[in-house]
Amino acid sequence: MTHIDSTSIENAAARLGQARRHRIPCAPVRDLLPSPDPATGYAVQQVLTASRIAGGAHPIGHKIGLTAPSVQQQLGVDQPDFGVLFDDMVCPEGQVIDNRRLLQPRIEAEVAFVLSGDLDGPLDDRAVREAAGDMVAALEIVDSRVADWDITIVDTVADNASSGLFVLGTERIPLRDQDLRTIEMTMTDARGQRLSSGTGSACLGDPVAALCWLARTKQELGEPLRAGDVVLSGALGPMVPVVPGETYTATITGIGRVVAEFAAGR
Repeated sequence: MTHIDSTSIENAAARLGQARRHRIPCAPVRDLLPSPDPATGYAVQQVLTASRIAGGAHPIGHKIGLTAPSVQQQLGVDQPDFGVLFDDMVCPEGQVIDNRRLLQPRIEAEVAFVLSGDLDGPLDDRAVREAAGDMVAALEIVDSRVADWDITIVDTVADNASSGLFVLGTERIPLRDQDLRTIEMTMTDARGQRLSSGTGSACLGDPVAALCWLARTKQELGEPLRAGDVVLSGALGPMVPVVPGETYTATITGIGRVVAEFAAGR
């Protein structure tokens, strides 16, 4: 196992934390860290998570990133990553999103799960489905504190998996035995122009498979997923840059729709 130097971890966390507080993108943190191993990035993420909690934010779940094979290839990895969702990242549908909360936002549509049970026992497909509870159409506004999205795997993991904000739709549908591999997603702008599209299979082959991966990973870390957690399972199609003043609508067959509206100014 790679030795993780605490000073370099603290320095990387400080750089990302300052970028977040001052809304000014920073240089990549990989130059501060001794290893490009994702474990090093998670060590930075843990420091930043502790800082957010100390500042009054409450964890409410997780997001899964790097679920598309093309993005994994781009960053040189063969598995997804995860970040922490906090209560102050939730944007209620119908509420205009203040662009000043973001640095370099992009938006993508995905399936969110609101867990109805704990995932702390044997984790086969049936157990995960029973605990998965409801599905909700979601728009994740991903963001990067690293200037120009100049990221490697260690940069994005350290930066809480490039998380920003998210919007959940109002309709909840029980997962049960539904096959999510064939669901279809379309994201449009205010004029109805299609910006992104895809299917459930784009998300690690199946959004339920992504949830299984996260459940096993968190269980191995001794931090199992719990009832009430929100899980953003990963993009169903390409992300697109956010344009101030634009409204984005995602429709996912069999699940519902969700709308995110952004303020006109920066």
